[in-house]
Formats: sequence, structure tokens, C-alpha cells
Amino acid sequence: MKYCYECGTKLMVKECEGEGPIPFCHTCQVFRFPIFSTAISTAVLNSQRDKVLLIQQYNIQGFILLAGYVNKGESAEQTLVREVKEEVGLQVDEYQYMRSEYFERSNTLMLNFVSIVNDDQLDVLSTEVDQALWFTLEEAKQAILKNSLAESFLLTIIEKIEAGLI
Repeated sequence: MKYCYECGTKLMVKECEGEGPIPFCHTCQVFRFPIFSTAISTAVLNSQRDKVLLIQQYNIQGFILLAGYVNKGESAEQTLVREVKEEVGLQVDEYQYMRSEYFERSNTLMLNFVSIVNDDQLDVLSTEVDQALWFTLEEAKQAILKNSLAESFLLTIIEKIEAGLI
């Protein structure tokens, strides 16, 4: 961030006690901490925890996890339930937070979850989703978009499933 998001003044780096060097607006007399988006991603599992739902979006080859931005006033957990319902029409029955990672390309903090659904019928897909398919855990490892954050999250989740932690 180079300019103040309130007044447009060029920011200068100034020492902030306990924080280190932080961009500072001399016009507003305020430190401007970094701003980024927050989103969730989730590996949706069937109730037996032996299949994972992956989606394709926006004509991109390779499958990814369901994801969506957290709306103002919404918790990450509310976003998770809403996004799964909106994108694939499924009701989340259980979920567990896994980990987070900053995704530089979209300036987004991604909060990753695993979620469990009891009904695995894919009758309703949003217009954002080109295709949604259930994969065994081994098939999912092959289908997931390679070298992606989705792959990193998925492999961690599969490891935990195989270790009996999920």
C-alpha cells in the first residue's frame, strides 16, 4: 500500500511502537496497516469421509476446492455454510478449521476448512460452478489443480483423514 485509502496522500514509513516500521499518513496522522481480503476454502467430504467434492470454475482446467469471500459482518464459519449452499446446494453438517495461508495473487488471507455433508446429491449448481464431481481421496490427489493453494490444502486434509484425525 503506497497511498492512504482515506485521503490519497503518499504514505511514509514510520516506526510504530511495538509494531516496527508501518506506513503512516501525515495528513490523517494515522498508521495505515495492510488491508487484504479474507476468504474461506473447504474440502467438502461425504459423511463416510472417503470422497471429496471438487469443482471447476470459469473454464479453468483442473479442479479446486470450494471457496468464497467473507462478507462484511459475516464470520468465516457463516461464509463456509453459505458458500457450500450457494455453489453446490449442499448443507454443511460439520466443519473443522484446518489452517490459513496468504494468497498473494489476489491479496487474500485464505482460511481453510474441512466440511462434512450428509446428502451428496448435486442437484443445484450455481452459475459460478462449471462442474462439481465427487472423487475418492486418491482420485482427488490426481484431479486437483497442480501447484495450487487448493492442492496444498487438500493434501494436508487427506493426510489428516488417513491418520484418523478427521
